[in-house]
Amino acid sequence: MLLVPALLLSGCVPSWLQGLVSGGTVSTPTGEEVADDVRPYYSQVLTWTGCGGGAECATAIAPLDWENPSEGDDIELALVRHTATGGSPQGSLFINPGGPGASGFDFVRDSVDFAVSAELREQFDIVGWDPRGVGRSSAVTCYTDPADLDEFIFGIPEAEFGTPEWEAEVIAGSIDFAEACAENTGPLLGFVDTNSTVRDLDMLRAVVGDEQLNFFGYSYGTDIGARYADRFADKVGRLVLDGATDPTTTTFEVVLAQSEGFENALRAYLVGCPDLGACPFPGSVDESLTLIRELYERLGEQPIEAADGRFFDGAVLDIAIATALYDEGSWSFLSQMFTELRTGVVETGFLLADFYYGRENGEYIDNSLEAFIAINCLDYPVETDRAVIAEQNAQIRAVAPTTAGEGNPLGDVLCANWPYQFEGELGPVSGAGAAPIVVIGTTGDPATPYIWAEALAEQLESGVLLTWVGEGHIAYDEGDPCINDLVDAYFITGAVPTDGLVCDPDGP
Repeated sequence: MLLVPALLLSGCVPSWLQGLVSGGTVSTPTGEEVADDVRPYYSQVLTWTGCGGGAECATAIAPLDWENPSEGDDIELALVRHTATGGSPQGSLFINPGGPGASGFDFVRDSVDFAVSAELREQFDIVGWDPRGVGRSSAVTCYTDPADLDEFIFGIPEAEFGTPEWEAEVIAGSIDFAEACAENTGPLLGFVDTNSTVRDLDMLRAVVGDEQLNFFGYSYGTDIGARYADRFADKVGRLVLDGATDPTTTTFEVVLAQSEGFENALRAYLVGCPDLGACPFPGSVDESLTLIRELYERLGEQPIEAADGRFFDGAVLDIAIATALYDEGSWSFLSQMFTELRTGVVETGFLLADFYYGRENGEYIDNSLEAFIAINCLDYPVETDRAVIAEQNAQIRAVAPTTAGEGNPLGDVLCANWPYQFEGELGPVSGAGAAPIVVIGTTGDPATPYIWAEALAEQLESGVLLTWVGEGHIAYDEGDPCINDLVDAYFITGAVPTDGLVCDPDGP
């Protein structure tokens, strides 16, 4: 938990100190007119210092509660940037890689050449930051012992599934986790919602000196961008939202769409499996899906114990499959995992699951899981009606008969027992008055289904839909010139793609 005393900000640095503070370079805030109680935050001066690999890092201060900025503690936001390689930069381009819970700091610092093209690097300072609750910023902390987190993620209830004893065990585990998060995180836990992150982002735009926001959001990052456009339409510069989410969807609607998406992606993998070589499924797609469903059931009855004492059950299999289906380039890992599981080997399966959970050599290298839970519990209402939950589970099984299983009869038991609850209501965004916003959807995206991109582009008054025909999550990182050239031209020159344009690598 990185909370700092309230509003210990010095405001603007005198011009004669610019470039001399702490041996680094300093920002020049826009100086725009804002409310008195947030002016110290918008006028703070960032000090950028080298932090390896050609990157510069800085720390910004934000109020814990934007609705009451002069009350309570402040929080820290960790930023990193790679300055423009060209001689006449156009300003900053903020990047968010998704999640919620993913580190924008690590993404930009370590993978800037993957995040954006050389052309964008030439024209913009590429800026990443860890949103509140995440990573190096003031962060959510739950269990401090990796063994406790292992038990939370990989532990298997002792009681028989669906019994009152099982329910009591699951609820008790959820409460224990939530209480640990509240104790170790403190009041920050109630203020890691996406709307607060949007307020942070507008402040960061101002303190780096940009009159308008240029932003590239992937996956959950599109939610940040869409909400920003809705709240700060007049500050929108050039926004690209790739792998778009739909702000109107409930938790159930998200799970339903993703369950269907991953089921379809699994089918696509099985269609392409023979071309990968050493395919473990010689039969038809339907026959292979039956074998995978049987594997789920077998692991549910008899989990396989790994050398470190963890058990590989149906839940871990589900995470492993989903992780590999995020990108078509990872499909070979599925073939390897399914081949190994035939002989009781779980090495590749745990490799995939551990990658998803940010676990390496028995340690958790980030707080992405804790942040994911904390942010979602504030961003979505929770369904607690058992009858409704049962019907929802049935709908999920109908669209994902291979991977869905029985579902949890308790629903979202974690958020139901969370110390802070969703407030307000879900609804569409419009971004009325904003400059054109490019929304990108991939037809075979299992994580953010294409229909969400269609919905978001329709909601945004200035939304422009760009379609990538392909598999996997996110279009820009596929490197296809049809998508990448259009995105780069939009950021660099402002050239807006034709609404409804379709990029098909197998088309004419």
